[in-house]
Amino acid sequence: MKIRETSLPGVLVLTPGIYRDNRGAFWETWNQQRIADAGLPAAWVQDNFSVSKKNVVRGIHYQVIQPQAKLVRATQGALLDVAVDLRRSSPRFGRHVAIELSAETGEMLYIPVGFGHGFLALTDVVGLAYKVTDYYCPAGERTLLWNDPDLAIPWPIPAARAILSDKDSEGATLATAEVFA
Repeated sequence: MKIRETSLPGVLVLTPGIYRDNRGAFWETWNQQRIADAGLPAAWVQDNFSVSKKNVVRGIHYQVIQPQAKLVRATQGALLDVAVDLRRSSPRFGRHVAIELSAETGEMLYIPVGFGHGFLALTDVVGLAYKVTDYYCPAGERTLLWNDPDLAIPWPIPAARAILSDKDSEGATLATAEVFA
């Protein structure tokens, strides 16, 4: 497995070794020892899975109570995955990184505690699997407005075509959001 830094320190892209032949492909999606050797959390408490159709935007979500690190990967299709630094004390507060993840490449995005997470489904069907380091806490969940101009995320879709939940369309702006210290 190869691990590379993104423009936001701590947000990492993990690329598995993929073995392809005339039958298809094989790769490890999780190896606790390799993750621990890389210095990443190896104690994940919950696995989540979502299916989205093209143009669905989910997020930008985070928890201020029971904050979670996430390890995200596409199991079907392709998505634009976004992490936003929400640590007010960080010199990169409010900055984001956007990475295309696909089932074909098997790449994963590690998002540490203190970051918001969202994505856009780029293909007709997107399966997204992710591990988290703490349990879901409805009282601690927060949503940042996905297209807040202060974030300057270059979503490759006009807002009018984005398919959103009510919660995601009514997210807080960075200027008004409850964030991390």
